Amino acid sequence: MRSHIFSAAALLALLAASCAPTGDAGRDQARAVALPLPAAPQFAEIASESGLDFRHDTGATGRYYFAEIMGSGGAFLDFDGDGDLDIYLVQGAILETGAPAGLESRPGGGSGPLRNRIFRNEVIGPGGEPGPLRFTDITDGSGTGDRGYGMGATVGDYDNDGDPDIYVTNFGPDLLLRNEGGGRFSDVTEPAGLGDPRWSAGASFFDYDLDGRLDLFVTAYADFTVATNKPCYTAAGVLDYCGPTAYLSLPCRLYRNRGDGSFEDVTSSTGIDLAYGHGLGVIADDYDGDGLQDVYVANDSDMNQLWMNRGGRFEDVALLHGVALNENGAPEAGMGLATADHDGDGDQDIFVTHLIQESNRLYENNGQAFFEDATARRGISWPSMPYTGFGVGWVDLDNDGDLDLLVVNGNVRMEEVHRNPEYPFDQPNLLMLNDGSGGYIDVSAAAGAITAISEVSRGAAFGDVDNDGDIDVMVTNNNGPVRLYRNDLDEKGNWLILRVIIGNPGTDAIGAIVRLELVDGRTLTRTIRTDGSYLSSSDPRAHFAWSAGVRATMLTVLLPGGAAPVSLPVPEPGRAVTIRIDDRGAGATK
Repeated sequence: MRSHIFSAAALLALLAASCAPTGDAGRDQARAVALPLPAAPQFAEIASESGLDFRHDTGATGRYYFAEIMGSGGAFLDFDGDGDLDIYLVQGAILETGAPAGLESRPGGGSGPLRNRIFRNEVIGPGGEPGPLRFTDITDGSGTGDRGYGMGATVGDYDNDGDPDIYVTNFGPDLLLRNEGGGRFSDVTEPAGLGDPRWSAGASFFDYDLDGRLDLFVTAYADFTVATNKPCYTAAGVLDYCGPTAYLSLPCRLYRNRGDGSFEDVTSSTGIDLAYGHGLGVIADDYDGDGLQDVYVANDSDMNQLWMNRGGRFEDVALLHGVALNENGAPEAGMGLATADHDGDGDQDIFVTHLIQESNRLYENNGQAFFEDATARRGISWPSMPYTGFGVGWVDLDNDGDLDLLVVNGNVRMEEVHRNPEYPFDQPNLLMLNDGSGGYIDVSAAAGAITAISEVSRGAAFGDVDNDGDIDVMVTNNNGPVRLYRNDLDEKGNWLILRVIIGNPGTDAIGAIVRLELVDGRTLTRTIRTDGSYLSSSDPRAHFAWSAGVRATMLTVLLPGGAAPVSLPVPEPGRAVTIRIDDRGAGATK
């Protein structure tokens, strides 16, 4: 029998019911009172014990430079091809010119100078045998220890050689790291024609022109430099970080992969430069089902953009299609992004994280890329109102087949939190479970460390780091330690971890849609991707889970471009499987 334990949000809603609020909060409060709290997945924080020794440092020296409050992220990637997820983490730096000697070497990343770091996962040993989850810092000699002012990282095999490469966005020139194998990377930014010197934030590898090569979309945040820093204040007159509207916005960048190791800036020729915004989150997906990859951009305090791919040119249709503003017609502080078929109707929906008191936003796709703001109807407004959301994942955290929502939070303004006088921006994270009908229930009060620890969270990456069939979470914190939350589900049911690769030697089929049909009539849909969330890159493998007593009947892969679906036998559940699609579209598993 299910016990009727209520979440904190539900109790607050009950106490406030006599106030009869209207709008999003009112509808969500009524829903929260009616719903019991289901069993939540339990997460244990294991970063330190697993050897993941890293602490982000903003480099702050008291000048409140805008870039200090916005970073930074990290990435899951299998850089050595051994079948487990390694980790890349992005670090800050000292921005103040003439800072006292030694500040550039503050121990923000374990030990030594401030720099990005890479950690090798040892859960699969050198001979392929399983072992304990353990990370080893191999930054020295790897070529990955950049000392720029890091924002985020995205991962993709841009040169189709079978191993993942890393693009790092910076406050300052960006960085492309080519994976040379053997745990070594080369800085190929200049010959690749990249290295935008502006303030970049989110980035996405995707194939917009269907030539089999990953192109690159990069958001630009604000026209801020250290030299143009402005003093901004709270209502009480206390010095604070400025918001985005204190500085001009900039257009995003789109780079086409030429196939020879270099990229062409096609921002103008594809129409991407026709709209400006303070861009943070970016995610690519096929929202209208035409086989072409579209792009959604979350803008901070500006209208969001939905760039529909018209076969080589892009058109921003966000306003017309209902995803530029909230249901009240107002822009919000868009930060993190997720897209998925959250309600099981076969199309891709959009989730955006926002500033405190704005609520996060759920846009439901009607199947033709027109969207409804379903935030209140799905129970999301009220629980998210107290928080400033950044990284987000639409993933199945309790292995029941439905996609749940985890949002990591952290404030950006001094006046709104005062718990920590040294760095008063911390907020707890928010976990909402899908109730099976597309609605969400706040279970944050019962999920263990992942929602109990209150920090200034920014990036979130999702993947199965220990290959045990459930989704784990890495959270990067602004001016704080990285956290690795291991999912400790008691009952995992049936599960599959599917890597889909195409060609020879084989690269992740970014943008492919994988569908698993169940005998109970449900179809579970997952997209092969690394982008989304906030400044972070996730496991490209598709994760499927469903009840132990239910049989899966068909597995289908749809590649971008509208090619005929590839049907495959369903692998035996309870393992990680690689699906290889060859040039003829045939599939094989191993």
